[in-house]
Amino acid sequence: MRFFDLLKLSLRMFKARTMRTLLTILGMSVGIAAIIFLVSFGYGLQQTLLQKITTSDALVTLDVTLAKTDGAEKLDNAAIEALKAIPDIADVIPVLELAGQGKFDDITLDLGTVSSAAALLKNEGLKIDFGRLFTQDESQNIVITAAVAKAFNTPPEEMLGKTVTLTIFQTDASGQTNKNASFEPKNAYTIIGVVSGEENIVYLSLDSLADFPFESYTKLKVKCLSTDALGGVREEIERRGFIVSSISETIDQANKVFRTVRIVLMVFGLIALIVSAIGMFNTMTIALLERTEEIGIMKAIGASRGSISMMFIMESTLMGFLGALGGVLLGYIEGEALNILINLVANRFGGESVDLFYSPLWFISTVIAFGAFVGLLTGIFPARSASRIDTLDALRYK
Repeated sequence: MRFFDLLKLSLRMFKARTMRTLLTILGMSVGIAAIIFLVSFGYGLQQTLLQKITTSDALVTLDVTLAKTDGAEKLDNAAIEALKAIPDIADVIPVLELAGQGKFDDITLDLGTVSSAAALLKNEGLKIDFGRLFTQDESQNIVITAAVAKAFNTPPEEMLGKTVTLTIFQTDASGQTNKNASFEPKNAYTIIGVVSGEENIVYLSLDSLADFPFESYTKLKVKCLSTDALGGVREEIERRGFIVSSISETIDQANKVFRTVRIVLMVFGLIALIVSAIGMFNTMTIALLERTEEIGIMKAIGASRGSISMMFIMESTLMGFLGALGGVLLGYIEGEALNILINLVANRFGGESVDLFYSPLWFISTVIAFGAFVGLLTGIFPARSASRIDTLDALRYK
């Protein structure tokens, strides 16, 4: 029999047993939708996390800190010049992270201060909500997080242009904050930008702390020329007695964790798919019993065993394929609906919108192909049984 004749015979299921066929496809769709929904949730969480902690500059940056706070090594200007002499290093940015207090109107707030060059702000991938980041020549301009504006009981957009006085506390030999040793810059700072953040942090220029007495920076941001140079630069810096960490390590660990999470979620989805496959197998078995006499007639007029088998396999594969398409659509709708609901709740409580569901194109294609393959598998046994039916027994079957 010709291919299109077999396809036409396979499509008769939509006319002869419409409701049963649609319910079988729907059952397959539910199983596929469970896989799409759960695995997309895993991909979405991974993507959201990595977008929060990574930028293109961060991937080629190393964090350098002291191995011992009371040791002979220091992260001072001499250390910076020594590190700049290492091949494949593009820049070294000093960072001074200290506890402090900020005073706005009559409110005094405990906060963290991050003093560095303007290049650090871009390297950290800060997300500007209002205003802008300060530049290299703006020593008296600062950037605050949205949490600081909230603590000052002022809308973030209204904080722009306001002045804040800061008090910065020194640290002792062990690295602990010493509130008895404080430094107050002579001039107040002007807020020119508000970035996203849940912690009370103020970003200011190191140039504004020219009179601040300190012996060592908190850490150094070492920017490499490329990701290929990270390994060699890291080894050289560690050889000099410093501790080196990289955001790429965090990314690798996060990817391993989320890979495990996706596998676990996929297992739960496969359980639903197995139940759906059993339903499809039951449908094909019933179809075999109902069409036994028809199969006998087809064999009597010359249909081959291969044609009979192909008819059942095409029918089951088509149901699996349509079920997979329906499952992808259903899983997408479920994910979007839940994502909208979560964002509504987040926005209601002052959070920011996120996309918790993400499905790569290759994953969608694989799931559709897998659904068709499952359909094919459920049709193999009924197809073999149909091809082996004796013609006379089939014609006498009632």
